[in-house]
Amino acid sequence: MSMKAKAITAETNRGVLLDVVVFIINLALMNLLTRYFMELLRLAGEDDAFAQSALLLCSGGMFVLPAAGAVLKRWHFHRRLSARPKPVGEAKALPFDPLDLKSNVAAGCLFNPIFYFVLSIFLSAVVMSFLQSLVFGKNAQNNGAVFVPLVIASFVACVIQTVLVYRYFLPPKKAPTASFLRDPASEQVGDLCIFVNMILFQIFWNITVSQFPFFRATSVGEFAVNFFVLSFFALLIYFPPRIFYLAEDINRPAARLTILLANSPTILRALFGDDPNSRGLIQ
Repeated sequence: MSMKAKAITAETNRGVLLDVVVFIINLALMNLLTRYFMELLRLAGEDDAFAQSALLLCSGGMFVLPAAGAVLKRWHFHRRLSARPKPVGEAKALPFDPLDLKSNVAAGCLFNPIFYFVLSIFLSAVVMSFLQSLVFGKNAQNNGAVFVPLVIASFVACVIQTVLVYRYFLPPKKAPTASFLRDPASEQVGDLCIFVNMILFQIFWNITVSQFPFFRATSVGEFAVNFFVLSFFALLIYFPPRIFYLAEDINRPAARLTILLANSPTILRALFGDDPNSRGLIQ
């Protein structure tokens, strides 16, 4: 048991550890976290300064945390890869090259920077739609002095985030100047940033699911459609914050299973559950 616990916390298995943590949170704590954040949304709509600040901080964190994780983990990630023994006849340390989209078709789609950037823009638009009227007033879209800078700022943040995230996959030409970036502690802080970012993504995804429930299936075909759509969007939301770990474990069957496991509570809750206390809080 201790050997298994040690293995799952190893640097090369952080993705599986993240999946397990997300599964536990989705199973045991997500209803509570979702209600708490929806209450923050309600209070922000009533001009509560603390709630507005908390929501802005969380939204900003979804832009900053992935970039911070990429910077903090990059040196250690490539040192680990360079030390990994390569099978005879293979020149690559990774099972595929994330920057060579032809090396693996499925992986190339997930690791395409255009895909990541477009998804970031989409998610930022969703977050802004939740927050702008609550924090800046219901007429924020009609106020160019507020709306235009918000759009420009979110676009620039998505560009910077995408550049830093994909720079993570480029081997550094020299050691970082800052001593902290060479210290193992920096990778642990980077992992923490990625874990927190994933939890924020999951909270916003659960809020979205709770506010836009799927119709109740009356046949096997309708249930299959609901299941497919929910699973597709759940994984679409899940992959961007997990992209750092996918580079190392995308071809591991265990990782694929834990990714599905991590998302299963939300999918099943949306398909079968109906918590009346979690709906209708955002008007």
